[in-house]
Amino acid sequence: MAAKSRMPLALLLKQELSSERRMEKPDILHGQASQSKKGEDFTLSMTECQRVPGDDASTFSVFALFDGHNGSAAAIYTKDNLLENVLSAIPSNLSRDEWIAALPRALVAGFVKTDKDFQDKAHTSGTTVTFVIIDGWVVTVASVGDSLCLFESAEGSSYFLSADHRLEANEEEVKRITASGGEVGRINTGGVTELGPLRCWPGGLCLSRSIGDMDVGEYIVPIPHVKQVKLPKAGGRLIISSDGVWDALTSEKALRFSHGLSAEAAAARIVKEAVQIRGLRDDTTCIVVDILSPGKLASPVPPPKKTGKGMFKSIFRKRSFESSSNSGTRHFEPDVLEEMFEDGSAVLAQRLNMEYPICNMFKLFMCAVCQLEMKPGEGISLHVGSSQTGRVHPWDGPFLCRTCQAKREAMEGKRPSRGIWHSQGYHQTSMI
Repeated sequence: MAAKSRMPLALLLKQELSSERRMEKPDILHGQASQSKKGEDFTLSMTECQRVPGDDASTFSVFALFDGHNGSAAAIYTKDNLLENVLSAIPSNLSRDEWIAALPRALVAGFVKTDKDFQDKAHTSGTTVTFVIIDGWVVTVASVGDSLCLFESAEGSSYFLSADHRLEANEEEVKRITASGGEVGRINTGGVTELGPLRCWPGGLCLSRSIGDMDVGEYIVPIPHVKQVKLPKAGGRLIISSDGVWDALTSEKALRFSHGLSAEAAAARIVKEAVQIRGLRDDTTCIVVDILSPGKLASPVPPPKKTGKGMFKSIFRKRSFESSSNSGTRHFEPDVLEEMFEDGSAVLAQRLNMEYPICNMFKLFMCAVCQLEMKPGEGISLHVGSSQTGRVHPWDGPFLCRTCQAKREAMEGKRPSRGIWHSQGYHQTSMI
């Protein structure tokens, strides 16, 4: 009998990778609805994106909501360019697990590059962004502004996966802005009466983070809050809505109105109820995404469950760094989300300086924001001026090109921003 021929190593690796790719993926159903007042809300829904071009097994989905203000230019530009900027910040030839681990840094880079490029066009509009990437059972949400993303598990537990960057709701952001040279206060009518929510001056923006808004000041930063979770295999539902919904409905009401309905019908019902309660004062938009176990092509109808402070945190299980590479073999309770990553810092150096081994995935002599290739000695280290003496050095990476370093310094209040100041009073151009 002839001896069996040995299988080439490359073919063996290809088969192993192919087997890995055949992992069970959820079914994705989605729908959206909107009622327009100003025409400044825009959405993005893509279910056939590919990590590896031409490889159907590497598909992932993207859902995003852009709530513009002071015009629609920033929302449209961000919708057209943000995904490309995020993907260009992810190194090539990564495994799926590495790609997912690299996403948080790439999202920060993509948001900041999109903001920088848009401001170079000298437009003064701005936009909130809630950007959701679904790869298998892993959901990554990056957000600036007040368009929120709510998750409800199939068993009825719920949790916000985004941050609320309204100044009224975020004391830490108020302190950051004032420390960077901005002023925060309510509208003063000339007497002792102050009206409305807290706003940042100049400009009158009531948000601490957005893309665009060059007339407000660079301390309104585009650095997103990023949260990454692994869903339970029972799946669940995402509700992504602009403030036109959340100003009218609590999370409990939004979920209740969506129960028993398809994703499309649920989005329409949520928008309808929000407008009925508050009137059409603002663009009101909702995207509903059902993430379902394969073959269960019906929207989840969770049983009623009491909500409360303790319940929101109890559905999460933190993943330790040591166990990150073994997540696929671990057993999770059916109603427990695995929290893989979360960071909401507005400090760019902290967000781009990832821990080992993630930091080794990225090219050293390439701008960590705009991906400009640089020669050794051309870039400026993120650690220049760092207070962490002894741990990092100014010659350590990651590095920024000169224009991205200037952007960073402006966001941190270390150089004049592009905000418009007037010697008498404030220039109110961006009030929302």
